[in-house]
Amino acid sequence: MMHVILRNFFLFLSKNQLLNRGARRWGLKLGASQVVAGETISKAMKAVRELNEKGLVCTVDHLGEFVKTKEEAAASTDYCIRTLNAIAKTGVNCNLSLKLTQLGLDVEPQFCYENMKTILSYAKKHHIFVRIDMEDYSHCQQTIDILEELRKEYDGLIGTAIQAYLYRALDDVKKLQGVNLRLVKGAYRELPEVAFQKKDEIDSNYLKIIKQHLRSGSYTAVATHDHEIIQKVKDFCNQENIPKTQFEFQMLFGFRTDLQEQIAKEGYTMRIYVPYGKDWYGYFMRRLAERPQNVSFALRGLFSK
Repeated sequence: MMHVILRNFFLFLSKNQLLNRGARRWGLKLGASQVVAGETISKAMKAVRELNEKGLVCTVDHLGEFVKTKEEAAASTDYCIRTLNAIAKTGVNCNLSLKLTQLGLDVEPQFCYENMKTILSYAKKHHIFVRIDMEDYSHCQQTIDILEELRKEYDGLIGTAIQAYLYRALDDVKKLQGVNLRLVKGAYRELPEVAFQKKDEIDSNYLKIIKQHLRSGSYTAVATHDHEIIQKVKDFCNQENIPKTQFEFQMLFGFRTDLQEQIAKEGYTMRIYVPYGKDWYGYFMRRLAERPQNVSFALRGLFSK
């Protein structure tokens, strides 16, 4: 019960724009520096290189919340392009992750679509895969619609994420057969009308969509810190003779680092989601919501300042 209360509390805080603005002034305090690679592209590239040296591959995400103007969306688009150029210049093994709301989805969907096309033109030039992060339920169908349009020109270069707690997840996975998908449990607060609320139901659906996508021959990114789920995926792939080249595991920067390195040493692709940027507040609150025990990060950060 306390877990649910804390989860809802942190999800509520994640949407508070006043606190988000204040967080920009704080800098990476309150423990966020342990799960955010830094505020600049150069610091993100440094973190990626260090992870590469440990046998881990990466995807980077320039954090952003509450984009309300075309000017802000254009600035975020430029940041994505600069990040792609930095990945190419440094030669690190890294993809790009981004959110459509950051590129203007809530401002004007067509404007967001054009921004995505601009980003993908650079991604194609540098041969870098781009992942559209899935956001809350209200943006789900819009995200998939834009993905399908972009695939007409950039198929194989772009994918998205599907959240297992949504009732629609299995149908979406079936419709997106052949697309490189990141499969996650889900990190937003959703209503019972659209999403499972109980952990065992979410876990069950998560394994169901993972197996569905793998059986279809599609490349599958299994994004979880749940070691029991990870073992079940390994066992399933061994039983079904699914090669390690058809899937990868993904975890967040700063979480379960020993397990990350262990999985890589076993010969699996282990990709680390590396967030960076000044607009870290909403991301950090959602991480606390997922694992309230991570509040200790915040307390250590607070009392060390």
